[in-house]
Amino acid sequence: MPISHVSAMAFERLSRVASIPTLLLVAVTWMASLVPANAQGLIRDPDIEHGLRELAFPILRAAGLNTNRVKIFVVNDRTFNAFVIDYSAIYLNYGLILTVESPEMLQAVIAHEAAHIANGHLARRTQNLRAAQRKAGLGTALALIAAAAGGGEAAAGIAAGTQSAALRSFLGHTRAEESSADQSAASYLRWAGISPIGMVELHRKFAGQELLNAVNQDPYMRSHPTSRERLRVAERFLAQSGDWSKSDPNADYWFARVKGKLSAFLRSPTWTMRRAKEEDAQDIRLMREASAYHQNHDLANARAAIDGALAIRPNDPFYYELKGQILLENRQMQDAVKAYGKAVEMAPNDALILAGYGRALLAQGQTKNALQMLVKARQRDYRNARLMQDLGVAYAKVGNNGMASVVTAERYALRGRLADAGIHAKRALGQLPEGSPGWQRAQDVLIASERAKKAKRKRK
Repeated sequence: MPISHVSAMAFERLSRVASIPTLLLVAVTWMASLVPANAQGLIRDPDIEHGLRELAFPILRAAGLNTNRVKIFVVNDRTFNAFVIDYSAIYLNYGLILTVESPEMLQAVIAHEAAHIANGHLARRTQNLRAAQRKAGLGTALALIAAAAGGGEAAAGIAAGTQSAALRSFLGHTRAEESSADQSAASYLRWAGISPIGMVELHRKFAGQELLNAVNQDPYMRSHPTSRERLRVAERFLAQSGDWSKSDPNADYWFARVKGKLSAFLRSPTWTMRRAKEEDAQDIRLMREASAYHQNHDLANARAAIDGALAIRPNDPFYYELKGQILLENRQMQDAVKAYGKAVEMAPNDALILAGYGRALLAQGQTKNALQMLVKARQRDYRNARLMQDLGVAYAKVGNNGMASVVTAERYALRGRLADAGIHAKRALGQLPEGSPGWQRAQDVLIASERAKKAKRKRK
C-alpha cells in the first residue's frame, strides 16, 4: 500500500549526531507494555501530510505558531479524536478526517488544537504526570514523560490504543481550557477568513454526549469535555459575526484530496470505484481509481489512471510519488526509479518522498545512490521505521556493518523492542570507532536497553 503504517514507537534528536535520549527510550519500554498488540501508530503519506499542511497553514499562522515546526500527523485509528501532546505536532485520527463533512469543520478542529499549544495548556502536563504516577505507578509516568518530550509516534500509539484512566487524564483538558481554546480558535478562524460554521457543527456533533456513560462517549468527548453551553456560545459567535467567509477553492481541493487518498487505501476497491465517480476534481477521481486498481493488482489500469492524473497536474510531486510506489510494488524497478526521481526533482526536501526514492534505488541495485537518499531522508525525518529498515540494508550492502547495526538498533527502539535494540547496539559498539557519531548513537541505545532491563527486574 502506498500509505505507510508505522509502528507506535518513536525517538527524537538529542544532539547534532541525532542520538537517542536515554530517558525517552526507557520510557518507550514502559509504553510498549501499555499499548495493546493491535494498537497502531501513524499513517505516513507525503500527499496526505502536504494536504493537511495546506489546510492548517493559515490557522497556525494566525495562532502565531511556526508553520514549519508544527506538524500535522494522522493516527491510524478509526475513532473520532484529535489531540496535542507537545508543542510540535497536532494529531488527527483518520476516523475524524473521514467523518467531518467540510474543510471548515476539519480546520475548526485544527484551530482548537492549535489553541491548546498557543495558550500554554500543555504546561498542565506536569501536574497530570504526578497524578498519573499516583494512579498507575512509575511506568505510566515515564511513558507520559516520553509523550510530553515529543515522542510523536509513541504518543500516538498511546492515544490510539490505550484506555487507562491515567492516560485519559494526561490527554484530557479542563472545561476552562476548552472554553479558552474555543475563543482563541474562533479568533484564528476569523483572522484566516475561515467560516466559523465548522466550529458550530463540531459542537453540534457532540451535543448530548455528556449524558452518556464515559465508555460510550466518543474519545474526542472524553479528552475534550464539551457542554451545551459551549455549543450555545459558538452559535452566538456565528450569529454575531455571520458566515462571512468566502469559499476557498484551495481548502476545498486539499480537503477532498486528503479524504480521497485516505479512503482509497482504507476502504475496499469496490467502494472506492463507486464513490470516486462523485468526485468533482478529475485528478482526484483518477488518483482514487489508480489506488483501487492497484489494490486489485491491475497494473495496466492503475498506471493509466495515475498517468491521467499527471496529465492534469504535470508538476505534482505527490502523484509521481504514488506512481513510483505503484510501479515499485509491481517490481517495475526502472520505471519506479524514474517516477520517484521526478518527484524528488519537484520536492527535494520531502523526507517521505526521499525515503521512497531511496527504497526504489535500493531495489534496483543502485546501493550507493540509495544510501545517499536514505541518509538525507533520515536527517529530515527520524521517526520513519520503514526508512530505518531500508537504511540498515543499504549500510550492510556497502559493507558498513557497524552503521547497519546502529540503525537496526534504532529501528528496534522505534518499535519498543529494547532488548533486541540492545543486542544490535552492542554489536555496533564493537565495530565502530569509539567516540564516533555512530558509536555514540549505539551507546545511547545500549544504556537505555540496560536501564529498561533493570526496571523490568524491579517490577517482578
